[in-house]
Amino acid sequence: MRALAVAAARLVRALIRRAGRGGTTAPGRVLLRLDRHAIAHLGSRLEGGTVLVSATNGKTTTASMLAGALDRAGIPVVRNRAGSNMNWGVATALLDAGRRGGELGVFEVDEAWLVPVAAELDPRMLVLGNLFRDQLDRYGELEAIADRWADLTEQRDGLSDLVLCADDPLVADLGRDRQRVTYFGVEDDSLALPELQHAADSKHCRRCGHAYEYEAIYMGHLGHYRCPNCGRERPAAQVVAERVVLRGMSGSDVSLRTPAGSAQVKLPLPGLYNVYNALGAAAAALELGVSLDQVRAGLEGTAAVFGRVETIPLGGRDVSILLVKNPAGANEVLRTLTLEAGTLDLWLALNDGIADGRDVSWIWDADFELLAGRARRITCSGTRAEEMALRLKYAGVDAPIAVERDLGESLDAAVADRDGGGRPLFALPTYTALLELRDLLAARGVAGRWSD
Repeated sequence: MRALAVAAARLVRALIRRAGRGGTTAPGRVLLRLDRHAIAHLGSRLEGGTVLVSATNGKTTTASMLAGALDRAGIPVVRNRAGSNMNWGVATALLDAGRRGGELGVFEVDEAWLVPVAAELDPRMLVLGNLFRDQLDRYGELEAIADRWADLTEQRDGLSDLVLCADDPLVADLGRDRQRVTYFGVEDDSLALPELQHAADSKHCRRCGHAYEYEAIYMGHLGHYRCPNCGRERPAAQVVAERVVLRGMSGSDVSLRTPAGSAQVKLPLPGLYNVYNALGAAAAALELGVSLDQVRAGLEGTAAVFGRVETIPLGGRDVSILLVKNPAGANEVLRTLTLEAGTLDLWLALNDGIADGRDVSWIWDADFELLAGRARRITCSGTRAEEMALRLKYAGVDAPIAVERDLGESLDAAVADRDGGGRPLFALPTYTALLELRDLLAARGVAGRWSD
């Protein structure tokens, strides 16, 4: 029966890909319908075991960076490279397991699916980056996810290596009193924000409930914190970004300190959020036996994942696509864009699909005020285009704002703007708008379709 289930899923994948689609979800659904423990069965074929990567923001990029470092070390990797991170996406990726000796599975996993997927795969490592408020109508409050992750790390204590962000209080707590824990974080006061952002989420100690005091705040609620009531504080990090120079959309220069030594890394992806992604990938790779030189080469050779700062030529202009889906992530994208010279041309697509979260009130917690005086022209699209335009007006953005719900028509109008002067267009879509954009660009032959 298991062999028939795998054969059926592979047939479905082949037919979907022949039709020009990605084939990342349906094959896994078919497989799990026919064999509900298919993930466990196929995962056992991976001689190198499995690594699960999860976070609210950055899991796709972190998994890609880790895979790049492992590739430099000659370790064959099986992964869900297209970002389908529910259990069916992992099942689809596992259809390719067992074809090479020594394979290691590297799977990004949705925050809510981490516990059931881990139960099937018996992972050798968990890489956990951050927890931010996201899709409250689907996930519930942050504490609910944190509690599930805490139960998981307790169950896996001594069985799985834990690679955790020291700067996120919720994530750092998962490693306290645990074995085989590696922490990563930033230690560069030049990056510190003057105060907690409105979008900051985890502000209170989980042990006693008192508000944290911050010595440095880097991103959302990530930083160097201490509870003045019970004394709980940020744990010491072993893999550290000691000095970071952000170069806008060009990337960043990172001085990396690790137990294996120090390295200067020229990261090709922009923003402090990608520095955190790189730290998580580096810490995981080093624990997996990859050399520091191979880690550096892997990070510097990282290619943009679609929607995560990929730039595509379209109609004579470069369109840079940056996914925004919650306040913390949006703030880091906006913070990065403000490092660009001159004024900005922007295309924002706000959808309210199930995968986006029906509640789009999160846009009022994102700091779109950063665009005031920095935007030349803005186009708002998507199913909630009008709400996005209203938010920008309240943010004090005085640039012309066009509103057009149709993604294709609005994108064409933004690209064709004759006064753009060939400047880049920055596209900021939410998740389902990103998927629509991908299909639109693929149909025009300027981007590939989703594929494992």
